[in-house]
Amino acid sequence: MDERLKAFERLLDIMDDLREKCPWDKKQTLESLRHLTIEETYELADAILDNDLEELKGEIGDIMLHMVFYSKIASEKNAFDITDVLNAICDKLVHRHPHIYGDVVAEDEATVKANWEKLKLKEGKKSVLSGVPRSLPSLVKAARIQEKVKGIGFDWDDSEQVLAKVHEELGELKEEVENKTDRVEEEFGDVLFSMINYARFIGVNPETALERTNKKFIQRFQQMEVMLNAEDKSFDDMNLEQMDVYWDKAKSIVG
Repeated sequence: MDERLKAFERLLDIMDDLREKCPWDKKQTLESLRHLTIEETYELADAILDNDLEELKGEIGDIMLHMVFYSKIASEKNAFDITDVLNAICDKLVHRHPHIYGDVVAEDEATVKANWEKLKLKEGKKSVLSGVPRSLPSLVKAARIQEKVKGIGFDWDDSEQVLAKVHEELGELKEEVENKTDRVEEEFGDVLFSMINYARFIGVNPETALERTNKKFIQRFQQMEVMLNAEDKSFDDMNLEQMDVYWDKAKSIVG
């Protein structure tokens, strides 16, 4: 037997044992696992950002365990099992890649994505945006919405147009702030949406970019705290100008 199949079979057998014999595993439901799966997904994302391949291997395993766990619970409900899950995704991939398994020609990524969205509509999806999960974080959701509508051709022509839109939205936000209207939040959202659009056009993942900035800020701020503690100083004893001196020092140390 293929080593990959042996390893997967071993995981399935262990899952059967745990579900039968482990008090914790026996109690789990689809609902109780949900938040744990979300947490594991974020840990996977952290490993990717940190480029920690050893950690990534472990996090992929955790995610795979959860998928097997959900399938096991579903099989107990006589809904479906892991075989149904795997066959369903295989069938979907074959159907949505007619340029590989059929006679459709698609020589670039844009064409592949466009064909993908059109096929989903033919499969009965009521909207191009119906595949965007409601519970996605707003920043990620905005990026997915824009990718989805791009797939059917509803998009800007170039990055300069998008950048002009960013400036337009910033102007509108500035005007609402100055006039202290009740549309400030709405205009701020428009600015964020246009910035996410611009990120897409210049090849930047906005979620990844923001998370890297978060990590950088945390590292620099914590370095400030280390330096202040070493000198027996406190933020309470300093003004902003003095804090900036330590901030610049921290930047030179941690980058």
